[in-house]
Amino acid sequence: MLLLKLFRPLSKMMKKIVIAGGTGFLGSSLARFLTERNFSVVVLGRHRPQNMGNWNFSQWDAHSLGTWAKELDGAYGVVNLTGRSVDCIKTPENCDDILRSRVESTRALGLAHSQCRTKPQVWVQMSTAHIYGDPVSRVCTEESALGYGLAPTVGMAWENEFNKVADPKLRKVILRTSFVLGKSGGALKRLEKLARLGLGGRVGQGNQGISWIHEEDMNRVFLEALEKEAMGGVYIATAPRPVSNSVFMSALRKAVRIKVGLPARSWMVRIGAYLLLRTDPDLALSGRYCEPKKLLTEGFRFKYSELGEAFKNIFSFPESHGRSTNLRPRGI
Repeated sequence: MLLLKLFRPLSKMMKKIVIAGGTGFLGSSLARFLTERNFSVVVLGRHRPQNMGNWNFSQWDAHSLGTWAKELDGAYGVVNLTGRSVDCIKTPENCDDILRSRVESTRALGLAHSQCRTKPQVWVQMSTAHIYGDPVSRVCTEESALGYGLAPTVGMAWENEFNKVADPKLRKVILRTSFVLGKSGGALKRLEKLARLGLGGRVGQGNQGISWIHEEDMNRVFLEALEKEAMGGVYIATAPRPVSNSVFMSALRKAVRIKVGLPARSWMVRIGAYLLLRTDPDLALSGRYCEPKKLLTEGFRFKYSELGEAFKNIFSFPESHGRSTNLRPRGI
């Protein structure tokens, strides 16, 4: 009997993680990261992605129960990344969809969890650092007051629904994140294209904050949230050194070796974002400086705490270009 236990198939010893809304850039990155560490991963999504890795897929509509719900039964943990992209024009219909996609998917996961015979032990819930609004003159931590506007309203509704439907016995972790920098996708790809076209100058006043995190560190935060029993509650999941928009764009230009970056005045951004990019100009004109006080206090060590180092990794920036500098703006 002892020998049978020792030679039990590896698949039966794997911890199963269900990633809801895991077909995008961040979900695919996390699924790959976890499978490489011997987790069994199931991704929930509306459509099966063309380039799937070594993980499973289950279709869901993100608001009602279906056959996907059985994937939670016996799973070790759930990660919820579901939410319509905010990279759009904020029409009333889109705003409604942004809110409902987050609240209704969270509610559906809560209902599925309640029906499990063997319930997951941990639920890691994505949220947004935009919940703090757009303060320019202060740094936000987990203890800071929440902001006002569409994004804070959506963020609060998202978290409130999670706290409402999640089993009180479940270990719960909320990650408020912002700009995830990665090699394989995300908003950085669009900024890189603009920089290579010579349009990578400061946006607006240039003093709006950009709270960022390298995708590898983001995945490591997810992993700790899943496995570290002491983690619970709300965490800001961004790198410890936020920068201004001006500093960020300067570092990006350096990373892609483009010396010139034409600045974009606010009125130009508002026109161009709507007519050319079909997105919300406030995504570029507003921002916030956030610091992960709770993660740092609990001993999490970022691999990429400096923006220059993060870009060096993403763009294979050669060592001959010199040492990374502290890109944190003065006075912040």
